[in-house]
Amino acid sequence: MTETVPARGALDRARAVAWLQEYGVYAAVVALFAFNAVFTPHFLAADNFRTQLVQVAPIVIVSLGMALVIGTEGIDLSVGSVMALTASVVALYLGYGALPAIAMALLAGALVGAAGGALVAVVGVQPIVATLALLVGVRGLANVFLPQLREFTNPTLVALGSEAVAGVPIVVAVAAALVAAVAFLVRRTTFGRQLVAIGGNRAASRLSGLPVRRVLLAVYVLSGVLAAVAGVLATSRLQASDPTSLGLFMELSAITAVVVGGTPLSGGRVRVLGTVMGALLMQLLQATLIKHDLPQSWTQMAQAVIILAAVYAARERR
Repeated sequence: MTETVPARGALDRARAVAWLQEYGVYAAVVALFAFNAVFTPHFLAADNFRTQLVQVAPIVIVSLGMALVIGTEGIDLSVGSVMALTASVVALYLGYGALPAIAMALLAGALVGAAGGALVAVVGVQPIVATLALLVGVRGLANVFLPQLREFTNPTLVALGSEAVAGVPIVVAVAAALVAAVAFLVRRTTFGRQLVAIGGNRAASRLSGLPVRRVLLAVYVLSGVLAAVAGVLATSRLQASDPTSLGLFMELSAITAVVVGGTPLSGGRVRVLGTVMGALLMQLLQATLIKHDLPQSWTQMAQAVIILAAVYAARERR
């Protein structure tokens, strides 16, 4: 009998940690939403919802690519710099029209992703080292292409960043469509299963005949393209190309959303909906503190606590 109580306590603790890992981010979003509904004036107004969703949409899009990369036990620190490069490319090619400019921006994102994927999958460089080099180099390249902010009045880009379809902002609709596409990719395709298998055990996947290099290269290309999409949307919303500040610290926001959403840094799993909820949680937290006149430093400290709690829960579950 003396051994049963401690064993039961350990089992209850393990169950609580597992529940937090699976559903903690959802519970946190619901709790924060309820707090704001009661204590934050005008929080339930439609304009506020629209603003919050528009602001979080680029973070969600970048986080989707980050989740895929982390699912392979990698990381992509270049996503913020890709957004900056996208802003520069859009400004450079806008004279040919909005669609060519967007196409070139997406191509630039794909090329940066391909460079990172090649360094990781072919050369064998550690992901954090390879993408850190790209973080620095690509932002420098963006500033060479466009040294300072440049405003534009292209009607197509302005509409992309400010208009709505059936009451839903185009930026939010694009983000929702990409969430559905990535969820389908992860859960319903052979590529998604291969991605998860490689993240779980790369050596075993290679011995099993899986195309490890090709999958890794494709994952980093997807991350680059998604970051470019976010860059185009953010640039359209600003109605200006600003490679100096666009995307700064976006890699940290994306990693936070992925980790808080339940995707382990050790790879082998991708939680798409959890990633979206992680991004929403960080956005709600920042908005809550701002609306209650608390300094930005409080947001940063709160994010740090949430990240540590999420990582600890994942560690305990293993």
